[in-house]
Amino acid sequence: MLRNVIRAAAVPRVQTRVALPSMARSFHVSSRSQTQNTNDYRANREKFPEDDLSTRYTPGRGPSVLDTASQTLLLTELIRGMWVVLESFFRPPYTLMYPFEKGALSPRFRGEHALRRYPSGEERCIACKLCEAICPAQAITIEAEPREDGSRRTTRYDIDMTKCIYCGFCQEACPVDAIVEGPNYEYATETHEELLYNKEKLLANGDKWEVELARNLEADHLYR
Repeated sequence: MLRNVIRAAAVPRVQTRVALPSMARSFHVSSRSQTQNTNDYRANREKFPEDDLSTRYTPGRGPSVLDTASQTLLLTELIRGMWVVLESFFRPPYTLMYPFEKGALSPRFRGEHALRRYPSGEERCIACKLCEAICPAQAITIEAEPREDGSRRTTRYDIDMTKCIYCGFCQEACPVDAIVEGPNYEYATETHEELLYNKEKLLANGDKWEVELARNLEADHLYR
């Protein structure tokens, strides 16, 4: 029994004696690797001193020129942005409370169509059908007949507003400024039939907007 106790106590000693050289060898290898890494780092510092971060950010040396320029640029942009916000704060709003407020329209605005008259009340349209021919959407339909004095006037002038693309070709082609596109853009309807304009509807629009239509044509006549 005493022998067994001695043997059991002797086993850890043998294992310890075997493990110690291995640990010492591992520690020796690790120390040698660290020494080699340190030597390599020192060699790189001597060979490439500009890549050494320790010399670039040494305490008490101050920020580099690049850091100073970056901070100045960022500060400048920040101040500029704050100035834009301050200017916008005192400017009137750009939004309009539509439909209670409406913005100005260009003289070339292309809205709802109209047929114009001469100051005497005579219709301007001479039934040349140039507007019907040039319409790319084929939205215009014209029928005409000669009068007793030999002139020709329309008996039918229809525009399908559901086909119209508001290109303005009809207005440009008209030699007597009869068909124009007016300033109205609020003509939504509930039925399709209400958007099929006939001659009477177009003449009524022209009578209603004649003053504004004449002013717009006068403002744009230099460019036509």
